[in-house]
Amino acid sequence: MYLDSSKTTINGKTYQRHLLREFYREDVKVKNLTIASLSHCSFAEIEAIRLALQHKHDLAQLVSIKDVALQAGPRVGVVHALKQLADRLGLSRALGSDRQGRLALWQVMSRLIGQGSRLSAVRLAASHGACSVLVLEAFCEHDLYANLAWLAEHQERIERELFRRSQKNTPSELLLYDVTSSYLEGMENVLAAFGYNRDKKEGKKQIVIGLLCAVDGDPVAMRVISGNTSDKTTVAEQIRTVAQSFGVRQITLVGDKGMFKSPQAQELTDAGFHYITSLSKSEIRSLLHDGVLQMGLFDTELHEVEQAGLRYVLRRNPIRQEEMEANRRERIAAIERYAAEKSEYLAGSEKRQESVALEFLKAKISRYKLSGIVEVVSRNRRFEVTVDESALQQKALLDGCYVIKSDVKKEARSTVELHDRYKDLAKVERAIRTDIWRSGRCTCAPKPAPAATCSA
Repeated sequence: MYLDSSKTTINGKTYQRHLLREFYREDVKVKNLTIASLSHCSFAEIEAIRLALQHKHDLAQLVSIKDVALQAGPRVGVVHALKQLADRLGLSRALGSDRQGRLALWQVMSRLIGQGSRLSAVRLAASHGACSVLVLEAFCEHDLYANLAWLAEHQERIERELFRRSQKNTPSELLLYDVTSSYLEGMENVLAAFGYNRDKKEGKKQIVIGLLCAVDGDPVAMRVISGNTSDKTTVAEQIRTVAQSFGVRQITLVGDKGMFKSPQAQELTDAGFHYITSLSKSEIRSLLHDGVLQMGLFDTELHEVEQAGLRYVLRRNPIRQEEMEANRRERIAAIERYAAEKSEYLAGSEKRQESVALEFLKAKISRYKLSGIVEVVSRNRRFEVTVDESALQQKALLDGCYVIKSDVKKEARSTVELHDRYKDLAKVERAIRTDIWRSGRCTCAPKPAPAATCSA
């Protein structure tokens, strides 16, 4: 027996009917028998009948829940899952089984479950039963801040343990390295300093972060350095990290052109390491001038030149070449628009100064890096823009061109491998975005807050 309900709309009016029916079989066919029409019943009565039919075998289940108090228990599923994953990855073992190690593990888990402050991590532990799953006594946010100090003291040991586990089966001979920075809202930080601010936050102190990754892009070491440290001077710190902490010698570091200048390359060589980096445009022009490289070698296919034990891998990226050419043409068009606007501006009044408008256009040309290519002259208080096509062609000569430099022997890595390993630096950039920034922006030390505890 069941309720058969349906709606029908006729001339814009909706009719609803409810029939009490049951199935029966006639020969091999299943048919419906209407027992009664319940269309006259109210909605509450229909729902009561429907509920009674659902529990017709045990009507005792139909009791009132008005006096029943509902209380949500801790959500332990995600903590259990993350604990199993941490055990499988070796993170639990690297952090240790004592209280500080388990607190550090919870700090990792809380960042994955929901980013927030240390106080929010304490509240998250209470709602997710973290103390029960991780076998922890009650803790407050001050315990977590103290745990951060413990992590700093044991950082190299933890990194070494994780590195050895990840490289146990296939030891890596290549590491990727990149640098980023994070500005600070406050001023009280031992590493905070004014330096090159990638976030374009003028007047803000910052810290510099160097990230070392395995060839698959997984971070293996991170160092926070004073904010006025240049990219190239952070290399020595990473050399020390690799040589002393990880206990490896035959390593190739991959870094961009801003880090592995000649002094840094020599440091790597003296430490017994190798490097893969790229050259700046000025370095490329210098090698072209000296005859080490030729423009004809820049093609969509890879070409290699070797000199004095150094290998240079050359390529021209046609897509990047088109982008740079289009961008330069857009900047020239913008200068032409500004010149026309200033001409109209001067035509509006004789009191408006031509020299001021001309200085504005020259500053614009300099800002757009078109000096020597675009020239603006004034005739009868109207500006004319001329483009030196030969200078433009000379400027576009290296569009899309790049050169990868390395001291790795040919027997160790082929031309294609050198190129591909340098391109793997994109993995470090992804790790910086997803791993470093996942922990949130750095701020000054917080003021003490009222203690909040987690009940097991």
